[in-house]
Amino acid sequence: MKPFNKTILAVAVTLASSQTMAAGFLLNAQSATGVGRAFAGDAVIADNASVLARNPAAMALFDKKQLSMGLNYADVEVTVSDVYIDSQLGEIHYGGVDDAADAKIIPNFYYVSPVNDKFAYGVALFSNFGTGTDTTDLSTQLVGGTLPAPLDLLGKTEVTTLNFNLSASYRFNDHFSVGAGLDMIYGEGTLTRGGTVPTQAGSIEQELVDVDADGVAFGGIIGAVYEINADHRFGMSYRFSPDFKASGDINIYNPQAQAAVAFDEINIPLPDIFQVAGFHQLTDKFALHYTAQLTTWGDFHELTVNDGTLGPVSVGSSSLKTYAWDDSWLFSVGGTYSLNNTWTLRAGFMADEGVVGELSSISIPDSDRKWYTAGATYALSTNTSIDFGIAVVRGEDVHLIENSSVTGGLPIGPNTGLVNATTRSNATYYSMQYNYTF
Repeated sequence: MKPFNKTILAVAVTLASSQTMAAGFLLNAQSATGVGRAFAGDAVIADNASVLARNPAAMALFDKKQLSMGLNYADVEVTVSDVYIDSQLGEIHYGGVDDAADAKIIPNFYYVSPVNDKFAYGVALFSNFGTGTDTTDLSTQLVGGTLPAPLDLLGKTEVTTLNFNLSASYRFNDHFSVGAGLDMIYGEGTLTRGGTVPTQAGSIEQELVDVDADGVAFGGIIGAVYEINADHRFGMSYRFSPDFKASGDINIYNPQAQAAVAFDEINIPLPDIFQVAGFHQLTDKFALHYTAQLTTWGDFHELTVNDGTLGPVSVGSSSLKTYAWDDSWLFSVGGTYSLNNTWTLRAGFMADEGVVGELSSISIPDSDRKWYTAGATYALSTNTSIDFGIAVVRGEDVHLIENSSVTGGLPIGPNTGLVNATTRSNATYYSMQYNYTF
């Protein structure tokens, strides 16, 4: 494996950073009502307790205790196609992966309790971040028996976060309310990179990065609501996200020692989330609502690993990689129509900007996305209702060129490190939610 030793360390660094970047994807699956209206106006509508995920100040709009809990099923479709490099021998093709992502079940729970006409509190359990892709199938082949795939760009990423929130709101008068909350975020992830590499004796399976880590971090949210009257109101919130530290088994291959360096911790900066929303009851039956949201992905600037050891030798901390991600906006508009005393219908549209700028990645299929959504509420009784929501999310085909240290070391041309691929990410969300007013 000597021909690859000089590049393995650079490969491992790229691997670890690419894997962790997948944690940067923001989830929009906090409630079935939100899914049904493309989350338009979710920071101020307050038709059930799930508003707590978007704006704690909106709890001031409740005069009774509210409980909401539900499940979201995300059927994610990620394709990676036509992976190839240019060489003196011509184009060398590695194929593609038709289904590089698994479906996810995303739960949520919300409880809001007004104490009096001024003060309310609430607790919530939901998820803001999470993703999962697997392109391992492409990393196990040797083209012509001697040419490895770009293993530093391929592998498995599995990241899950859970946000426990405790919030309070205060109403100053008939028009203005504020709120604040504390977030405790639990996250866990499995990250791998490696594959088949040629040796003088044949081929072996080389593991470059193997991470199984979890951790807890704390953030917070502040919000406000302004009511012109009962039919027209505006809301805004700002969620402060932490630098997330995950610890566990974090192993990165060292070529000089031909062994893995074990690190105790990965530091992952998460973005803040700012949003403004409006709600307007235009007729007795129809309401219009909208949201603009900014996620500060520019804060995701550097990944570091800490407390490394190689046998008895302390390696310390290291900066893995810096990034040039863009802040990302999403804009959504929706409508709610009260059909009768039993059924409420809703629909929405969202334009969601991708977070990756010029530096795109095979392991992070990203593009601008369009959301087409619909939903309904069925009132079982005066106090009980069931929400349904469906969202069809469509991304764009993205042709990318990403640098691979593995194929860049092949003696068949100067541009073999430039890996071409086409990626696309789509999804369909199916959501259901139970609501109860005490």
